[in-house]
Amino acid sequence: MSPLPDPAALAALRMAGVDDDLAVRLAVYAALVLDANRRLNLTGAKDGAAFAVHILDALTLREDVESPLIDVGSGNGVPGIPLALATGARVTLLEPIKKRAAFLRQALATLAIDGDVVAARAEDAGRDPERREHYRTATARAVASAPAVAELTVPFIAVGGRALLQRGGLEAKERNAVADAALVLGAELVEERAVGGDRLILVLRKTTATGPRFPRKNGTPAKRPLCLA
Repeated sequence: MSPLPDPAALAALRMAGVDDDLAVRLAVYAALVLDANRRLNLTGAKDGAAFAVHILDALTLREDVESPLIDVGSGNGVPGIPLALATGARVTLLEPIKKRAAFLRQALATLAIDGDVVAARAEDAGRDPERREHYRTATARAVASAPAVAELTVPFIAVGGRALLQRGGLEAKERNAVADAALVLGAELVEERAVGGDRLILVLRKTTATGPRFPRKNGTPAKRPLCLA
């Protein structure tokens, strides 16, 4: 039996103007996350209303998504699952922690989402010929510096596709570094979009194939971000 939608999440999503059918499915997803959170530490949100804030943040990318989509470092499934529900895009959720990956598989099945889950690090999956330069869109929340996240997403994107990087803020030094790193990776920073407060979306467009050096070995992108001294 399908779980019931979380009532607080449903109310918050409706209040934000989300269409009712989509709001219900997103609130079911919120209920899944909050139920599993006791075992898996998936979110700091204490209730459905708080988790709805993260869902609404994910939906700021809705108009940018083309299928297929890969969500790098998916964790609890944000933004990949809300975007798949909102757009119908086929989604790959990339999550190296096996217990979280198992939760994501269950969530895709429960929500009848077209997609799959890969329990691997981005550095490894980015070298897999079946995954490399396969996707039209890649997403990643602020899990590391912007140049590091660029290195972990751009190799997955086909030429002409885009990486959408959600950031909580960006200093000039980091902004210059991610613009330079994008060029090294075969992409360009085409947009820096403010979405409220100090939150940003960086849009990287793939212009040419990523060189075989990238992504570098596990841990290196975060420890030694490209172009960030």
